[in-house]
This record gives sequence, C-alpha cells and structure tokens, in this order.
Amino acid sequence: MNFIFSLLTSLIAILVFLNSGKISSEKSRWAVRGITILIGALAILASISKILVIVPPGNVGVINLFGRVSDSTLSPGVHFVTPFANVLNFSTRLKDVKENVNATSQEGLSLNMDVSLQYKLDPQKAAAVYKNIGVDEKELVISRFRSTVRAITANYPAVAVYSTKRQEVAEQLDQQLTQQLLPLGFVVEEALLRDIKMPDTLQAAIQERLKAEQESQRMKFVLETERQEAERKRIEARGIADSQKIISSGLTNSVLQLRAIEATEKLAQSSNSKVIVVGGEKSTLPILLQQP
Repeated sequence: MNFIFSLLTSLIAILVFLNSGKISSEKSRWAVRGITILIGALAILASISKILVIVPPGNVGVINLFGRVSDSTLSPGVHFVTPFANVLNFSTRLKDVKENVNATSQEGLSLNMDVSLQYKLDPQKAAAVYKNIGVDEKELVISRFRSTVRAITANYPAVAVYSTKRQEVAEQLDQQLTQQLLPLGFVVEEALLRDIKMPDTLQAAIQERLKAEQESQRMKFVLETERQEAERKRIEARGIADSQKIISSGLTNSVLQLRAIEATEKLAQSSNSKVIVVGGEKSTLPILLQQP
C-alpha cells in the first residue's frame, strides 16, 4: 500500500510540474516546480526503498508476500524484492539464556541450579521458524530448557549432581536439548551448569564425604608406594643373598691359600716396616719374617 501511495504521489508531482508552465507568475511557477520536484524525489526514494532491501550482518531475511512465506531466505546484503513483499529480519547470532531452575534429585531433595543455554537460529530454517513459531522464540526455548533440566536432574542423586556426575548431567542436557530444538530450527552450542545450591546441612555432609574420599585415595596412594618400596627391598635383599651364596660356594681352601699368598706378596713389596707371618696351620709352624 505504501508503494502505491508513493507511486501515485510521484505521478501527481510530475503532472503538476508539467502543467506549471500555465502559471502566469514566474515567481509562483518556479516555487511550484521546486515543491513538486522535492515531493516527487521523496516519493521516488520511498518507492525505491520498497523494492531495495538491506539485510544487516548477523541476520537473514524472510519474505512475506500477502501471507505467503517464501521458503528461501535472504542472506546479509542488498536485495531487490517485489514492492508488495514484507521482509522480516531474524538474528542468527549466538544467544545466551541464563535461568535459575528449582529441581529435585533422585531421592527427592531440592536443588537450586543456575544454568545457561547457548543457541542460535539455523539460517536455512528461518522461514519455518517464522511460520511455526513467529518472531519471538525465547519463551518456547526457555520452557523446554527448564523442563529438560528438571527431567535430567531427577535421574541423579544430589551428591552426584553436585560433584561426581556434574559434567555428565551437562552432557545429557546438551544432547536432549539438541534433539528437541534442532527440528524446530535452532542449533544448540552448549548447555552449562554454572552453580548448584542445596540445603546447608546437605552441602556440608557432601563436603565431608568428598573430603573423606580424597583422604582415602591419598592413603591408598601412600600404602601402594610403601608396598612397592618393601617389594623393592625384598628383591634387593634376595639378590644380595644369592650373590653371597654364589661367592661362598666358590671359596675353596686352595682359592683362599692363593689369595693369601697374593696378599702376602703385595705386603712384602711395601717399603714400610712390617712383620709377616706365613703359615700357621696345625700341621706346620708359622714363619716370622721381619723387615726394617
């Protein structure tokens, strides 16, 4: 309708300009011509703006022509469209929804959770989103987000949600939201558990339990280290004993006499004063050698 009005205005301005020559007063004639030129220019610009559409960055354009929505979308940039079409811009930028959700654990305990959902519109499905949801999808996304958080939390004990299974809960939340929102035209980037609050008494009990588990793990490590050290010492002692057994089995009387003779020779070669005792067995008398 605006395009038709602008077009009619332009035509009227042109007709007035062409007939302005019939005005007798030159001053009035130029005044009318100036006004008609200004009005005509504005009307032409308004008409051009209806057929020239600019889609800003981070958006896609959806074309609505007399209630019929085109399946194809307009990418960011300049586009020429029919002047009777209405183009709606949909943001494809990443959105971050932060919610505080009251949920219950597997055993029925109350949990207060700060959660975040990061998602964005699938550009290829913008037309379907407009036809099925409209221009504001936030309420639908938030309602499904809250419901999914409560459903997943109910499958885990409170201590697991608070500590050991926290990452697993976040992964389950991400997977289920992807399954629900992707068919609707939204891509889930990440679901985050920012904070989990529970009654103070329960939180203190969980902290004590985690502390006890950490101490137990530490003691297991210490005991394992000591066990390995004891095993090392047993192996070392066994090796020494085996070595001594081998050496002692090879020390015969002949070998001992030979080692004694070698030691005596080395001692005799020394320049120090000494007394050397040779022999001394029951069958022989010892020989005493004295050197200055």
